[in-house]
Amino acid sequence: MAKVAFIGLGVMGYPMAGHLKTRGGHDVTVYNRTTAKAEKWAKEFDGGFAKTPKDAATDCDFVFSCVGNDDDLRSVTTGPDGAFHGLKKGAVFIDNTTASAEVARELHAAAGEKGCAFIDAPVSGGQAGAENGALTVMCGGDQEAFDKARPVIECFAKFVGLMGDVGAGQLTKMVNQICIAGLLQGLSEAIHFAKKADLDVERVIAAIRGGAAQSWQMENRWETMSAGKFDHGFAVDWMRKDLGICLKTANDTGARLPVTALVDQFYAEVQAMGGKRWDTSSLIARLENADKT
Repeated sequence: MAKVAFIGLGVMGYPMAGHLKTRGGHDVTVYNRTTAKAEKWAKEFDGGFAKTPKDAATDCDFVFSCVGNDDDLRSVTTGPDGAFHGLKKGAVFIDNTTASAEVARELHAAAGEKGCAFIDAPVSGGQAGAENGALTVMCGGDQEAFDKARPVIECFAKFVGLMGDVGAGQLTKMVNQICIAGLLQGLSEAIHFAKKADLDVERVIAAIRGGAAQSWQMENRWETMSAGKFDHGFAVDWMRKDLGICLKTANDTGARLPVTALVDQFYAEVQAMGGKRWDTSSLIARLENADKT
């Protein structure tokens, strides 16, 4: 059993912290900006809660974070009352936020000055993956720190891999989001085309799902996409944040992402339609909305 802190109890962090307690049997203290949510978690999982990230992290062996963006991450780590001010020497900080590789490298350096390790460890699998403890975790950092943290991370994961040096986890997550954006746009166009051609969408999917067109998105989203239901958790707002990171990094590295840039603008149109909190499969709504205008 280790002493663990978890900072950020959103739709992902809340169940992830729970698995650290129930599966791992760790001594877990949580922090959330809304104290009532931290209190609720502590009561549900028989854990502790703290009023600042610093207090949560004090004397912990491992500290996890899962917050919104780079600025949120800096706030809960190196900001006033941030977790880094409470880290003990030898602790490992694991960040599950989808953020930039730059902030990961920045915080790795800051942790090193305190004699601590930092691992960027963004996750994939969505709200359902977090609740089921079946996330994919893509890590960047030192091998020694990864080996130390891996058994703890595995409490909420089905796959945990070291992608390379610090920042490599975030870069791998960018690859993941680029793939998802293109797949969802293609699936949206395919379902839209099938409907316009007066085909039975269910029969079409049954015919093609066993071949080269098959994907996780097809298996898990075609039916709700066809029905116009977009309540699977990972919001368009979040995807646009992620794609913004991808596009900035592409600009910095010289990579060309023409399809990703186009799909990002399509998501902006979905936002303008009122779909900010719809899930990412809602790209099809943009195509169907065009029929009404």
